[in-house]
Amino acid sequence: MANDSDVIVETKNLTKTYRDFWGRQKVRALKALDLEIHRGEIFGLLGPNGSGKTTTIKLLLGLLFPTSGEVNILGRPASDVAKNERLGYLPEESYLYRFLNAEETLDFYGRLFDIPATVRRQRVAQLISMVGLESSKKRQLREYSKGMTRRIGLAQALINDPDLILLDEPTSGLDPIGTRNMKDLILDLKKRGKTIIMSSHLLGDVQDVCDRVGILYQGELKELGRVEDLLKVEKQTEIRASGLSEDAKKKIEKVIADDGAEMVFCGNPTTSLEDLFHNIIADSEARPGYRVRGGEAE
Repeated sequence: MANDSDVIVETKNLTKTYRDFWGRQKVRALKALDLEIHRGEIFGLLGPNGSGKTTTIKLLLGLLFPTSGEVNILGRPASDVAKNERLGYLPEESYLYRFLNAEETLDFYGRLFDIPATVRRQRVAQLISMVGLESSKKRQLREYSKGMTRRIGLAQALINDPDLILLDEPTSGLDPIGTRNMKDLILDLKKRGKTIIMSSHLLGDVQDVCDRVGILYQGELKELGRVEDLLKVEKQTEIRASGLSEDAKKKIEKVIADDGAEMVFCGNPTTSLEDLFHNIIADSEARPGYRVRGGEAE
């Protein structure tokens, strides 16, 4: 179990209900979410459109107030704006000034954080290099492709060297090369000690980079755990070996050792995150009361 100091994000019974003009309940976007996210991990918030992912992120940022429950970020309530100095946020659509270039854009946001000029210049140069935009740093953002816009948006989210980074659909609209570049950047941020929450409905992207995932459906947490554990197929064993003779293939583990071959893998085979996701959604519709609470299904 992680120490309390390792818990970067904690929600308890977090609920958000949207109401109409007369105060009547219109949509329950999030229902009793209990969640802990630990320092240094990449956490994937996964779900179909309308499942509560963006609502959760806005509650974490303090852009929305919960109907009930608690949410703490970096040891502070989400409503405490002081926490924002340690947060970075990449929205699904980055609303940047189109007539500024990359350097001017990052310098502008660095000024908003009162970063000293010398530090700001160094930070801008480092971030432009990190996201691979050195050759385009003098071009206005209106000339940028979708992939370039996402990369400068990520750089903007990192200008204050945040401890916690929230990414809302970071690979949305990117081509395969842009998607791969974005995932590599996310993995690099983890190596730098950052904690990342990544919201997505693209299952392959989540499977590639996330340590743990939480699957939301209709505002409820349906599954929670480490990716490799969730994808493991129980009651099946898979063996991989190299250098086996045809005769040895007919025998099992003992013969592998007797044959002098190398045991490459022995364990549970895994399913794909796509199959797991669709199975959970189908099961949730069959059992509407099923959800994860406190890390266990109920």
